[in-house]
Amino acid sequence: MARIVMKFGGTSMAGTERIRRVASIVRRQAAGGNEVAVVVSAMAGETDRLVHFCREANPMFDPAEYDVVVSSGEQVTSGLLALTLQALGEKARSWLGWQVPVRTIESHAKARVENIDASAMIECMQRGEIAVIPGFQGISDEGRISTMGRGGSDTSAVAIAAAIGADRCDIYTDVDGVYTTDPRIVAKARKLKAVTYEEMLELASVGAKVLQTRSVGLAMKEGVRVQVLSSFIGEDSPPADDLPGTLIVSDEEMETIDMERQHVTGIAHDKNEAKIILTRVPDKPGTVAHIFEPLAAASINVDMIIQNVGRDKGETDVTFTIPQTDLPRAQALLEEHRPNIGFNRIITDDHIAKISVVGVGMKSHAGVASTMFRSLSDRGINIQAISTSEIKVSVIIDEDETELAVRVLHTAYGLDANEDAA
Repeated sequence: MARIVMKFGGTSMAGTERIRRVASIVRRQAAGGNEVAVVVSAMAGETDRLVHFCREANPMFDPAEYDVVVSSGEQVTSGLLALTLQALGEKARSWLGWQVPVRTIESHAKARVENIDASAMIECMQRGEIAVIPGFQGISDEGRISTMGRGGSDTSAVAIAAAIGADRCDIYTDVDGVYTTDPRIVAKARKLKAVTYEEMLELASVGAKVLQTRSVGLAMKEGVRVQVLSSFIGEDSPPADDLPGTLIVSDEEMETIDMERQHVTGIAHDKNEAKIILTRVPDKPGTVAHIFEPLAAASINVDMIIQNVGRDKGETDVTFTIPQTDLPRAQALLEEHRPNIGFNRIITDDHIAKISVVGVGMKSHAGVASTMFRSLSDRGINIQAISTSEIKVSVIIDEDETELAVRVLHTAYGLDANEDAA
């Protein structure tokens, strides 16, 4: 017998028929003698609808009241799933964030989990009851409903798994695992049997949409084994224990799963980037701080940063990238702080894409970056900026060349699936 957390996203919960399908999947897991907790998202599109209502009611809305409204989507689906499971003859109960309780800290709409006292819920699970928990929500220090930001249900699921000592956290999505790249771009993309926490964290941060970055970081911190698999499977399909999803595990466990894995795990892309160049910035101590402190205060995340070689007049150009949606705010802030920064011009470009090569094998094998640069050069793709980490190399290119770059790199690193084995 195992203790399993199952998480279902918005597309899996979009309507009565899909909730019935989810209930049948949960029922099969419980029928195997497992203790089961289920974390659910709101129905697809529901959170957007609720956010729109908040903005219509008051454009300068109170974040605490915003949380009350937007958290209701998950409350509905958790109740509906519990009812559906009961109709199938299962013992099931919904547990709202404040009932578990899931205690959170920091501000509303982007709360972080502080601790979870799941003792009462565990007692019920041990008696054979299926616990259904709305994702995304908790309770603040002031006793108010809090939410963890968009995509927070993944984080809820991992946090619940850690709190109850689950053997595994199964994340059910509209894809059947983690692939070497986007299968819609590369037909020969392969589903990965397993990836490390580090690799998944990098893939999630550079454009792979399978899991939310915060949830992967929490899984790595707490040592929660995560499996990604599809909820869109047949009624007579085997339980998740036998389905070929993708496991996200520690480096140590990875060695026992796949000792001969390739140096590069996958290629990710992200078209939601914008580039800013500040020209003729004074090349002196403190200038860079004057650039990035206002952006940080406005919660604008900066990704790549490049400072060019200084000019004879003690000036330099500074280039960096930010999320595309933050470009107007960033431009306004930089113009506001122009006297302190001392730049000449702002040049922006929101027609770019970030392409990233990710793999733990980079730590011990040279030549990964040079392969990337040569492969793109051979196809006439110009690199505008570069950033690296221990297991990732990212470049900025023109957005129109995104699909070509992904296909070229996928082939260059030998990631294409063997057609005979497909």
